[in-house]
Amino acid sequence: MGGLRRTMKTTFWVYLVGAMALAGIFPLAGFWSKDEILASAFGYPVIYWLLTIAAFFTAFYMGRQIFMVFFGESRSEPATHAKESPAVMTIPLIVLAILSIIGGFLNLPGLHTFSVWLEHTIQVVEEHAAELEAVAEEGFNFIVAGLSTFLALAAVAAAWYLYMRRYNEMKRLPAKERADDPLRPMLGPVFTLLENKYWVDEFYGYIIVKPYLWISRFLAEKVDWDFWHDFFHDKVLAAGFNAITRFLSGPVDLGIIDGIANFLGDGFKELAAQLRKIQTGFVRNYALSIFVGVIFIIGYLLIRLS
Repeated sequence: MGGLRRTMKTTFWVYLVGAMALAGIFPLAGFWSKDEILASAFGYPVIYWLLTIAAFFTAFYMGRQIFMVFFGESRSEPATHAKESPAVMTIPLIVLAILSIIGGFLNLPGLHTFSVWLEHTIQVVEEHAAELEAVAEEGFNFIVAGLSTFLALAAVAAAWYLYMRRYNEMKRLPAKERADDPLRPMLGPVFTLLENKYWVDEFYGYIIVKPYLWISRFLAEKVDWDFWHDFFHDKVLAAGFNAITRFLSGPVDLGIIDGIANFLGDGFKELAAQLRKIQTGFVRNYALSIFVGVIFIIGYLLIRLS
C-alpha cells in the first residue's frame, strides 16, 4: 500500500496505537500482558529467551507494517485512491485504541484488578486468595520489563531503518540491482525460506491437493464418465433396453401378436370371400339349394327310420 497516513489519518492513529500495543511498548495494554508472560517464564531460561525473541520479531513486523502501509509513497492504485473509513468503522476503532491505552493500568502493581477479581465466583478459599495476591505482588519484574521494552524499541528502530531509510536508498539503485525487500539481500536463502512459508503450501499441495485432484479426476472421468456413463449407462442400460424393446416390438409384437391377428383376419376374409359366392342373387339358384337341402333331409330321415 504505502502513503495511507495522509489519506486515512484516523485509521493511521488507531492502527498505530494497536500496533504499538501488540509490540509491547510501555505503557500500552500489550506491554503488561507480555510482561506478565515473560516474568512467569523468567525462571526457565530456554522458554524465556524463545518468548523474548518472539516478542522482538512481533515488534519488528508491526513496525514494518506501519512503515510499509502508512508511510512513503503509494505503491498501488487502490492505495492512491484510498479514503478514510466511515464513522461506523472508525468509532469502534477509536474505542479499542483508547482501551489499548488505559487497559493495562487496571492491573498495575498494587492494583491487580484482574488477578483476584474472580475469586468469589470460583470460591477460592482465603489462604489461596492470599497466595494469589503474593504472586501478583511479585509478578512485576523490572529487569524483564526493561529488557522487553528495550528490545521492542530496538525492533521498531530496526524496522524504521530497513523500511524507511534503507528502502529509500534502494529506490535510487538501478531497477536490476534493486531488491523488493531490504531483508532479501541480507538474509539470502533464509529470506526465501520464510517468504515461501517453509514451502508448507507446496508440500501440502503435493501430499494432499494433487492426490485429491487426481482421485477426483479419476472418479469424474474414468468411473463416472467412462464406466458409468459410456459403458454402464450407454452400453448396458441403454443398449440392453433398446435390444429388449426391439425384440418385443419385432419378433413378439410384429411377428407373433400381429401374425396371429393377421392370420385370423386373412382367414375370415377368405371365408367371407368363399361364402360370398353363395349369394348370387338368382332365385333359381336359391330354389335349387332349397330342393337339394330337402332331399338331404328326407334322405337323412329315411336312413334313421329304416
